Amino acid sequence: MTATALERAERRKAWAFALPGLLWTALFFLVPFAYMVAISFWTRQGREIVATWTLDNYVAFFAKAHFFKGLMVSLEITATVTVISVLLAYPLAWIIAERVPKKWQRFALVMAILPFWTSYVVRSYSWLLVLSKGGVVNQALLSIGIIAEPLELSANRTGTVIGFVHFFVMLLTLTIYANLIQLSPNYRRAAADLGANAFQTFWHVVLPLTLPGIMVGAFLTFVLCIGDYITPQILGGNNELVLPQVIMLQLGRRADFPMAAALSLVLMVVVTLAYIACARWLKMERT
Repeated sequence: MTATALERAERRKAWAFALPGLLWTALFFLVPFAYMVAISFWTRQGREIVATWTLDNYVAFFAKAHFFKGLMVSLEITATVTVISVLLAYPLAWIIAERVPKKWQRFALVMAILPFWTSYVVRSYSWLLVLSKGGVVNQALLSIGIIAEPLELSANRTGTVIGFVHFFVMLLTLTIYANLIQLSPNYRRAAADLGANAFQTFWHVVLPLTLPGIMVGAFLTFVLCIGDYITPQILGGNNELVLPQVIMLQLGRRADFPMAAALSLVLMVVVTLAYIACARWLKMERT
């Protein structure tokens, strides 16, 4: 058998292995996605969906304040959660990687991700109990005299942010830790030989080299946070609706599937733009 024939045989074998996955992706992602794109250009008239191609749903997104506000609230909460999570996760990952003995690092990581073992819904309801007016936080602050009245920590944006940060700090800790332990100590030694102090070494050497891990974690945080429905629904109190809640209202109360599809595509466009913005660092991480 010639080299060309062998290459063709290997190519056919590769396609045979890949075909089930490709069919699965096409059947359960591409086909539903194409239908969602199509239905986003249709309209609802009464109780029926009419396949008349129009941009009315997308025009309504910008024309009706509550739709656009839902996206803005989602972006504000997501940006806040991402920044706070990075600022909290980086020191935690650094302590585990640099200060915890190697034989205890695995145990420290297990303890850091221990809340992952609890149901996502259960964690959200637990935070609702902790942050309520009669919860642990308010009772502790009242007992030591820091506050005179219970703080409004739940049923608002504050509760949503706290619930999100609790979850995403764990995720970011793992991605940053993975970069830190791969960083050769020779970089620090070289910086010290060139006269850099500890802060200069961190700022000019360690931080840039661990930036891919930060950006990977930040991107995952952005994607999961902006598309989350459960935490804002439980901890947000429906005072400020994020875009996933607005989408669910279109489905549950109005049965307006075309409008819900259009809003979902807007959300996907935002996530795509976030990926493009982070693509440079995500490629660095892959290499």
